[in-house]
Amino acid sequence: MSEAKDGELRALQAALAAEHAAVYGYGVVGGRIDEERRAEARAAYDGHRARRDALVREVRALGAEPVAAAAGYALPFPVTDPETAVRLAAELEERVAGVYSDLVRAADGGRRGSAAAALREAAVRAARWRGRSVAFPGLAERAGVTSAPATPTA
Repeated sequence: MSEAKDGELRALQAALAAEHAAVYGYGVVGGRIDEERRAEARAAYDGHRARRDALVREVRALGAEPVAAAAGYALPFPVTDPETAVRLAAELEERVAGVYSDLVRAADGGRRGSAAAALREAAVRAARWRGRSVAFPGLAERAGVTSAPATPTA
């Protein structure tokens, strides 16, 4: 595999890992979110599941084994009420945007377009959860956040 394709596969796997973490995280969000935002959380959960499934197919199409979801993930902070659930949802979206930003840089053609669409969706959801946006969604060095997915725990 060429160096460019190897980099693209690594970025795909990182996006898949972030989607696994987001699906897990939205399970936590759904358990603590207020009723009036539950539909929004459910839509995000469904969107991340769909992206995760699409990434699994893409990785397999490249002849690689998709990275598996961890049994559990360490959350960046305790989620104990609706306010912290909203904060977690925003954090999940910012982290997902970061890995899709990396995939946009690594991919080309249709895959780059799909990654850009996923980045845009994550940025819009993050802005909705936070109540504000950032100038360069997905670019952690501009936003002052890390783009690493939640940490798996065994």
